[in-house]
Amino acid sequence: MKRVIGIDPGSRITGLGIIDVAGGELSVIEYGTIKTGVKDIPNRLKTIFVELDALIKQHRPSEFAIERVFVNKNIDSALKLGQARGAAIVSAAVNSVPVFEYSANEIKKAVVGRGHASKEQIQIMTLKLLGLDKIPDSDAADALACAICHINTRQVLSYIKSS
Repeated sequence: MKRVIGIDPGSRITGLGIIDVAGGELSVIEYGTIKTGVKDIPNRLKTIFVELDALIKQHRPSEFAIERVFVNKNIDSALKLGQARGAAIVSAAVNSVPVFEYSANEIKKAVVGRGHASKEQIQIMTLKLLGLDKIPDSDAADALACAICHINTRQVLSYIKSS
């Protein structure tokens, strides 16, 4: 069995999803968001780190998957997103959990089948693929999708190496 934590980083809301995979079957352990509020950036980053550190200690994932930063027109937003990613990655590093990074397009393609899928499509597909009771909010769905992308990627690479 392998346990993967997927992260959709954000300076105000960070999505998270923890999935177990055994024999090709996916089981959701936990999903949700970390809401940092309107605090200053240092305290938002501290909240992300502290809450993820506690979740990692509680659930003991074997791998950590996170969405890569893309630079858009708003440089300030990209910098804040990069800082939130850094806080999340450090939570994995201090717990000796290997980190894997995927672009938004790779994640969308792995879950929906196309790289420019909408937020709603990600939410519906995570609901269906994971057999959830309700549609997860978009940040949690993105985090679950990141974990699914990682699981699928690792399974394909494992298959190729064994062939």
